[in-house]
Amino acid sequence: MRHYRFGRIATLLAAIYVAVVIVSGVRALATGNPALLREIVTGGWDTDFVPYAWWVELLMVAGGVLQGWAYWQILRGRPTGAAAVNDRPVRLLRAALYLSVACTLLYRLPFPYQWWLGLPLDLLQIAVVGMFFVVLADVLPRWLRLLGLVAGLANAATGMASTFAYGLGQYSVLQFVSPYQLGNAVYLLWLMPVLAGQDRHARWTRGTVRLGAASALLSLLSSGSHSIISFGGWGVDYDLVLVMVLGILGVLGTVWQARSAHDLGVLTPVPAAAPAVQVAPARAWPLAAVAVVLPLIPAAVNLADGMPAWIGPRGAVDDLFHGHVSYPATVLWVALDMLIGVGAPAVLILIAVMRRTRRLLRVTMLTLTLAAAAGIVTALTTKSEADWQLIPEMTEQRLALYPDGLFDRNDKGEILFGLSPLWYSTALAASALVLLLLYRFPPAARSRHHVLVAALATSMALCFLPAADQPRGRVTTVEDCSPPEPWEMDGEPAEPSPPTGPRAFICAVRQQHTFPFAATAPDQVLLDHGHRLCAAYTRDDPRELARLREVEGLNVRSLGGVLAGICPAAKAEIAAAAAAEDREFNEFMAEEQRKCDATPRHRLLIKPAKAIRLKEPQWPEAGLELYDEFPGEGKGTTSGPVTAGPGHVMVSTDSDFHVCVTLETYTRRPPVETKGWDNVVEVGYANHSGEMSFMDGLSGTELPDLSLNGRKGHYRIRLHLAWFPWKGEGDGTQRLLIMAYPGPGDKVVTYRRPPKRR
Repeated sequence: MRHYRFGRIATLLAAIYVAVVIVSGVRALATGNPALLREIVTGGWDTDFVPYAWWVELLMVAGGVLQGWAYWQILRGRPTGAAAVNDRPVRLLRAALYLSVACTLLYRLPFPYQWWLGLPLDLLQIAVVGMFFVVLADVLPRWLRLLGLVAGLANAATGMASTFAYGLGQYSVLQFVSPYQLGNAVYLLWLMPVLAGQDRHARWTRGTVRLGAASALLSLLSSGSHSIISFGGWGVDYDLVLVMVLGILGVLGTVWQARSAHDLGVLTPVPAAAPAVQVAPARAWPLAAVAVVLPLIPAAVNLADGMPAWIGPRGAVDDLFHGHVSYPATVLWVALDMLIGVGAPAVLILIAVMRRTRRLLRVTMLTLTLAAAAGIVTALTTKSEADWQLIPEMTEQRLALYPDGLFDRNDKGEILFGLSPLWYSTALAASALVLLLLYRFPPAARSRHHVLVAALATSMALCFLPAADQPRGRVTTVEDCSPPEPWEMDGEPAEPSPPTGPRAFICAVRQQHTFPFAATAPDQVLLDHGHRLCAAYTRDDPRELARLREVEGLNVRSLGGVLAGICPAAKAEIAAAAAAEDREFNEFMAEEQRKCDATPRHRLLIKPAKAIRLKEPQWPEAGLELYDEFPGEGKGTTSGPVTAGPGHVMVSTDSDFHVCVTLETYTRRPPVETKGWDNVVEVGYANHSGEMSFMDGLSGTELPDLSLNGRKGHYRIRLHLAWFPWKGEGDGTQRLLIMAYPGPGDKVVTYRRPPKRR
C-alpha cells in the first residue's frame, strides 16, 4: 500500500466498507431482511421488487466486495514517486476526470436527489471530451479524434437535454432526445477512440485500458435510463436481478476514470520494445481443414432447409438480449446469430490457421467455446411454446430484426427453428479442441487457461453421450392435457371427464410449469419427483419444508392442488377445504334466503295482470338492465339508482348484497306508493320485441318477462328500491319492486328521493 500516494487511507476506508457489507450480508441471511445490505450496495431495491433470496443476497455481498475494491482503486491516488510535470491540457484533463469521479460518488451519499444535480456532471463530460481530443493528438489520426469529439459532445448534449426534460416533467420528450434504439451507442463512439488512444500512449497502463474496455462492454449491454419490462410471477424476477447486477458493475466506469487520472500524474515511462509476435508452427493442412470445415456442416444442413439462423428467437440466451439489455446489443446478437448460422466461424478459424499468432488463436478458441456454451444453454432452456409467443406484440418484437417469413409455423402452430443448436455446439467445440491440439505453444509461452479450455471442451463433449440408464419413456405434453375443441368432437356433445390420479398430477405440472423440468422430461421423472414431495407434504416437518424452500425454491404446502392426484394427504386436505367452503356457502345462501323470506310482501292496491315474487334472492354484479333490440336516439337521464334512455333502462344495485325481487304487470296505471321505499322512480320504455326482461350479463341473472302477454308498444316502468336491515343495519339485503303498465311518455318522474347521508 506504500506504492500509492493515499494507499493506507484508501485501504482503511475500503476495508471498513467491505466489513460493513459482510456484516450486513450475514444479518440479511440470518434475519431474512436484506434492506440494509441493499441500501449499502445498490442504494435501494426494496423487497417488493426483488424478494429476499439467499443467492441474491450473496450476489449483493460479492457486489459490495467489488465496490470496496473499486473505492480502493479510486481513493489510492497516483503511484508514489516524482510527480509528472504536465502541460496545461493534461492538467485540465486530470482535474476534469477527478471532478467527474467526485460528482459520481456524491450520488452514493444519502442526500435527496434533485434533478439539477446531473447538470455539473454533464458539463464535466463536455470538458473531458474536449481535453481527450487535445491530449490524444499525438497517437490518433485527426478523423478518428473528430469522430470521438462529435460523438462525445452529442452524448453530453443529449444528457443535458434529458436532464432538463426530466426536471421540467416533459417525459414525452425523452424518447425524442434519447431514443432507446441508440442505447449507449453515441457514448461508445466516443469511448472506443479514447481507449484506442490510451492503448497506444505510454501514459496509461494496460490495466487502465482493460478496465475501460470492461466499462465499454457494460455500456453496450446496459439499457441506460430506459425501462426493462418483465413479467415475473411469485418469487425472484431474474430480469430485475440482472438490472441490479449491471448497476453494481457500473462502478467499473468510475474506476476507469479515476485510474486514467492517476496515470496522468506520474512520469511517462519510456516505451518498451514491442514483444516479438509468437507464431505457432504450421501443421498438415488436412488436420487444419478439419477445424475449418466442422462449423460448415450444420450451417450447410440448415441452409439446405432455408434456415440461415443459428439459434433464432428461443432459449435463455436470446431472451437475455431481447428486452433485457440495450437495443444495439440486441442488434449485434441477431447479426451474430445469422453469421454463425451461415458458417462464418469457419472464416475466423481459417484466418487463425493462416496466421497462427498466439493471441489470435487464443481469441478464436475462446470465441468458439463461448458460442458452443451459448448453444448448449439455449437447448437446455428452450420450451416447446415460449411465453412470449402468447402475446402477439412480443412475438413481433422478437422477430422484428430477422428477415420476414424466416420463422414459419407448422400445422400445430409451433415455430420452425431449423437445426438444434446442439449440432452447432458440437462442431464449434470440436473445432476449438482441434486448434488446441494442433497449435500448442512451448511451455514458456503456453497459456495458463489451456487446461480450463480443455476441461470445458471435454465436458461439453461428454454432454452429448447418450445416457443408457435414463430411458425416455412416455412424455405427456400440454396439448395432450388440453380438452378438445367442440369442432374436434365430431359432433359429440359430451365433454371428456377431467383427468384423475397420476394423469391429473402430470397435467397440472405440465400446464402450470410447477417444476423447473424441461417440457420433454418423461412422465416417470415427474411422478418420482411428485412422490418425493408427497412424502414431505405428509410428514409436514417444518425443517424439511424450509430446506426444500431454500434449496429447490418450492413451497410444498402450496402444492396441495397439484399433488392431490398422487398424494392421499393432499387429496384429503383439498377435499376437506372444498367441503368447508361448500358448507360455508350453503349456510350463507340459507341466510340470504331467510332474509328474503322475512321481507314484507307487497300489498296490491289494484289487481295486476300478473305478479311474481321470486323465491330465491338474486345477486347481480353490475345492476339490472333492460335493453330493446331497436333503440332510438337520444340522451339518457339518471335519477338516483335509475338510468333511462331510448331503448334502455338500468337500476343500479349494490353488488355486495343480494336483491329480493318482486315483479308486477298491470293493464292500467297503478297508484303511486312511496311508504317503506328509499327510491321510487318511473320511466318510459318503448318495447319493440314484445319481451321485457331485466338482466345482468356479468352474473348471468335474468328476471322473468314484464310485458303484458307479449304486448309491443310503449310502457311505463316504476322501480322501487329499499334496504331491509337484518340483525343490524350493515347486515341486510336489498328489496326491489318493478311495476310495468302500458302508457305513453318518456319523462323520468321521481316520486321519492334517497335520503341524504349524514
